[in-house]
Amino acid sequence: MERQECKDINECTTVPDACKGGMRCINHFGGYFCLPQNAQIIVSNGDDEPTVAPLVEEQPPLAPAPALPIQRVIQSSFQSQGTMQCAAGFVVDELNYCRVSEEGDSGLMELVLLRFDVQVVLQEASQHYPDLGDVILQDVNECEGSNPCQHQCYNIMGSFICQCEQGYELTSNQASCQDIDECAFSSYMCQWQCVNQPGGYVCTCPEGYQLQGNRMCQDIDECETGNNCREDEMCWNYFGGFRCYPRNPCHEPYVKTGEGRCSCQSLTICRGLPPSIVYKYMSISSERSVPADIFQIQATSVYPNMHNTFRVKSGNEGGEFFLRRSSNVSAMLVMTKPLTGPREHVVDLEMVTHNNVLNYRSSSLLRLTIIVGPYAF
Repeated sequence: MERQECKDINECTTVPDACKGGMRCINHFGGYFCLPQNAQIIVSNGDDEPTVAPLVEEQPPLAPAPALPIQRVIQSSFQSQGTMQCAAGFVVDELNYCRVSEEGDSGLMELVLLRFDVQVVLQEASQHYPDLGDVILQDVNECEGSNPCQHQCYNIMGSFICQCEQGYELTSNQASCQDIDECAFSSYMCQWQCVNQPGGYVCTCPEGYQLQGNRMCQDIDECETGNNCREDEMCWNYFGGFRCYPRNPCHEPYVKTGEGRCSCQSLTICRGLPPSIVYKYMSISSERSVPADIFQIQATSVYPNMHNTFRVKSGNEGGEFFLRRSSNVSAMLVMTKPLTGPREHVVDLEMVTHNNVLNYRSSSLLRLTIIVGPYAF
């Protein structure tokens, strides 16, 4: 059987324009690489001191003899866009390759590698051809000594990359770091106010609120944490603050008959007035979406054959509310317009009870104080 052998293909002669930018094509077994015209190749078989091999016009394939130790790799920064920094005496051409500048030193001992896989190629060649000797590729660690990066430097084969700490981003020179203004990303970074800081940001809350978590604001209940209400006053907390109201809201001719309840003791004096007034308080946030059910009024006493009607007696001059009858004994106060705070609304809700058979008619009044907070939370 006839023995078959594999023969190396000289890509430097078969591949048109194999090396760009005036680079020299060097063929070797299983591939090729490109070097500057004035680059010098240092060869060694691993025993003797390396010697400089002369450059000839045609470089034959690497034979089973001296290997190609690489003395030094230039500083480069291959990014996804393919930018490069060339060694002294070289410039980047339009194809992003290093070539000798007109002012370059013809005696440069720099070896330019344009392919990061040269190490792999040479190692594979040494495995198939042991007589090549040791293949040496020595990278320059740019991160040692004078750090070229402002923050973190990572050495890679033939180059280095810079990375910024959290909250920073690389500038156009790919080495310096600048602060990221996270507050400019969105108005929803914080519930109230975003304050940019070097390397990050913090959320702040207005007076009357405390930060809950990282971005939300929670109302502070000043009635629990401390207030300056007098002994004869009660504290009422609302969104963003608190107010002090008299514990006895009754005025002549009414007297206090219960918690927040005032009654008239003389039918003669109170003729034409509601026999009782109940005081209630509630809090809502500013700019609350509408329509919204906010308060329910309900009869405390139910009698047979009695019919109840409900209405907003006063405090609705702007048409912000509507009282919807739910049943014979209850009604729901509906907010129909958004309210902007800080503001206080006092609304009188009246329930009229009558019996046509007995010719009976009576009314009761609920005085609702609505405190609107200064913010929408």
